[in-house]
Amino acid sequence: MLAKGVTLPMAIELLKRVFVDVARTDFQLDGKAPTDSRISLLTGVHRKDVRRLRELPDIETNLPEKVSLGAQVVGAWVTRTEWLDRKGRPKPLPRLASAGDAISFERLVASISRDIRPRSVLDEWLRLGVVAVNEKDEVVLNASAFIPQAGEEEKLAYLGLNVGDHAAAAVDNVIGEKLPWFERSVHHTALTPAQVDALRARAAEMGMGLLQELHAIADHVDNVQPLVPVAADGQRFTCGIYFYSAADEAGGKAP
Repeated sequence: MLAKGVTLPMAIELLKRVFVDVARTDFQLDGKAPTDSRISLLTGVHRKDVRRLRELPDIETNLPEKVSLGAQVVGAWVTRTEWLDRKGRPKPLPRLASAGDAISFERLVASISRDIRPRSVLDEWLRLGVVAVNEKDEVVLNASAFIPQAGEEEKLAYLGLNVGDHAAAAVDNVIGEKLPWFERSVHHTALTPAQVDALRARAAEMGMGLLQELHAIADHVDNVQPLVPVAADGQRFTCGIYFYSAADEAGGKAP
């Protein structure tokens, strides 16, 4: 927060809103929304602030449209057979449909949405480092560019989605009101920097394989044989993998 100029008063104001929103949606009695007085009692937020915060527009929780579209295009590129080579890797795609017929970057974007120009997607992805254009005028996907190297909106959108869903799964497991979510980690101490680097690379390789497989399964179900009709009670899911390392505070003792 400090790095982005969010001061303590700003953070407190945001936290007040979170407390009020959660009390309003998750602590109802007999299906009825709680009164301002009850929300104030539950949260400790002053009743005048409760009234003011409840009148604000709802917070947008979905990924921004351009971020969501980009994720869908990349997802198709790394999982659908028409965009993969014989080794299962994303093909370099001719930039224009006139050069690649059915297999081109223009066709790839159009397969996801016809409401946005492929050139606009390409220009933005070149800026973010998601793709490059080679000497054959082919668009080449940066295999590690699921998280853009630049772009504030994109990074913050994924920060909200990934950290938010991870925290929600962990909190559900602590409260114990639902069937536990899978939420595990492995951790070791007394490792050398070289060992950590090797483990980090291996974790990325294994993790990317898992994510691509899950995406392919979900994409197949969504496009070929839906498990349930798309309805108001449709479900979404997030599966994330992370790797983190810091100085060993265990005094160098092996686990």
